[in-house]
Amino acid sequence: MKYQSIFEDAISALRQEKRYRVFADLERMTGRFPRAIFRKDGVEREITIWCSNDYLGMGQHPKVVAAMMETVERMGAGAGGTRNISGTNHPLVMLERELADLHNKESGLVFTSGFVSNEAAISTIAKLLPDCLILSDALNHASMIEGVRHSGVHKQVFRHNDTEHLEELLKKAGKERAKLIVFESVYSMDGDVGPIERIADLADEYNAMTYIDEVHAVGMYGPRGGGICDREGLMERIDVIEGTLAKAFGTLGGYITSTSAVVDAVRSYAPGFIFTTALPPGLCAAATASIRHLKESQVEREMHQRQAARTKEILSAAGLPVMPSETHIVPVLVGDPDRCKKASDLLLEYHDIYIQPINYPTVPRGTERLRITPSPYHDDAMIEKLRDSLLKIWEVLDLPLEGPKTHAPAEPKAPAGVEVFPAAGG
Repeated sequence: MKYQSIFEDAISALRQEKRYRVFADLERMTGRFPRAIFRKDGVEREITIWCSNDYLGMGQHPKVVAAMMETVERMGAGAGGTRNISGTNHPLVMLERELADLHNKESGLVFTSGFVSNEAAISTIAKLLPDCLILSDALNHASMIEGVRHSGVHKQVFRHNDTEHLEELLKKAGKERAKLIVFESVYSMDGDVGPIERIADLADEYNAMTYIDEVHAVGMYGPRGGGICDREGLMERIDVIEGTLAKAFGTLGGYITSTSAVVDAVRSYAPGFIFTTALPPGLCAAATASIRHLKESQVEREMHQRQAARTKEILSAAGLPVMPSETHIVPVLVGDPDRCKKASDLLLEYHDIYIQPINYPTVPRGTERLRITPSPYHDDAMIEKLRDSLLKIWEVLDLPLEGPKTHAPAEPKAPAGVEVFPAAGG
């Protein structure tokens, strides 16, 4: 058997399907976000990043950087082991308390990433529930889908944000059967919001547990940055709230918050938690500093919402095909994988703007897009340059423009005939 040829063929298939991913070599510069150094073929130049998940620029906030540096100098770089074997450092304990407080829950549990927290928590909770049925939104993130798969329990997928379909499935399952509803607050590719209150109502009526992914909302929404559930006053109605430290909080790690019993069960049974090294103290201290700051400060959220709205307004007014979005996510439709990748390449090569192309399978075929994520630090001049650059790219690639308009949020709709891929998200 020619082992290497198998891998070469696998990569070749990705290239042919326009699914091969290219990583940009970037060097972020403290105090200059969203500017960064881009390196390619021995040449370096300064660019503007327009697709960062560090939504509020907290990864470079002075309080966050100082907390990490002071802790590393005092406690060293590493955690020293798994949580069970010497890795439960005091900053990690304090971080979990801070997260529980953020979501008004009894307990919190930190994982190495948001992907791991979803995969480990969903699979463990479902396994522990007798004869559990998982009801999963069709556009849940790949990490949630992996959690569902690894649970080994029966699952049913309800149409995206379709609570009537969800209720049909709940009715068929019956009130006595254990049920876990898994869904998101902000869906990252379209920027739409899940019907949280209605799902909570259905969970109460049909005796189901609820598990929500708030990774694209924590830090961003709510009076203390607790996410959409915080903004809508619904935290107490959701059984498990999952989030990340790697987006608005600007550091690294994932987490869940829930009752002490649920958290302790996941802590005690989830292999993805038990058999991995703990987050190091410096990261934990930095994340805690970020959370504490955003619990008190509204400045970052207000600036961010203003610039996100401004970006939508300016791009839409120029006729660029900004897809409807209820949140800070600004997707610009291209609708073709080749031209989407080319648009990204040209923006970087000729305009010093970095926006990663989003192609299938992250989004359905026919909805390929540039996913733009403004921050508080993308000023009006940057937004205007982005608009002018996109218009030039649209002309070069012969992409269609819409008539000049003012952006008005609406429910996102997929083009007719578009294939729906269940593992959408990012």
